Amino acid sequence: MLTWQDIENRVLHGNPPANQRVEKTDDQWRNILPSDVHDVTRQAGTERPFSSPMCAHFEPGFYACACCDTMLFDATQKFDSGTGWPSFTQPLEPNAVAYFSDGSLSSVRVEITCSTCDAHLGHIFPDGPAPSKLRYCVNALSLKRIA
Repeated sequence: MLTWQDIENRVLHGNPPANQRVEKTDDQWRNILPSDVHDVTRQAGTERPFSSPMCAHFEPGFYACACCDTMLFDATQKFDSGTGWPSFTQPLEPNAVAYFSDGSLSSVRVEITCSTCDAHLGHIFPDGPAPSKLRYCVNALSLKRIA
């Protein structure tokens, strides 16, 4: 189980390699992704809170990257954070998600991306439920639910 200390170590010292890589130019991504998905995943956008019904869905299944179909999260790790974005406590695999310092706002946050294709997913915070106390705050547009 990943902890906040693990996340901080990855931000400072690098992420483990992905199991595979998918690399495309921005034009290639733009040609295959809907514009709203491209804006969030390739331009590090953020969808409006509470804009997706995915926040309220807790059925069994998995969540994959909307860009490359890499499996990222298991629905058993999903919880209602009340923030307006789907939230998870752990990734499916320890190397499925990469972590980077994000100073784009007045405070420094930790950005999360898909390790396979570098798609922006959202951010992670150390205020989730026990035992990990992690909250992966993910844009629903960056995910595909797989039953």
